[in-house]
Amino acid sequence: MASTLRDPRYRAIVARLIALRKDAGLNQRELATLLEKPQSYVAKVELHERRLDIVQFVEWLRALEIDERKFFADVLKDIPVQKRKR
Repeated sequence: MASTLRDPRYRAIVARLIALRKDAGLNQRELATLLEKPQSYVAKVELHERRLDIVQFVEWLRALEIDERKFFADVLKDIPVQKRKR
């Protein structure tokens, strides 16, 4: 399996996170403060140098006051279902 950091689907999700941060009127440092992380954490995620796991995604969305269920439902609509290879 290829690295998800390079996967166009993951990159599209990160692009959504960046847009949501900007729509909230926050810069990276302000979001990092809400997440209780250094600014470099946010920068590395946004530059595709660091991957978020599901718990970190939820924390990120909640810091932005985004409904995580709606976010993931929207993301899932854009990811095609792949059939299992046998």
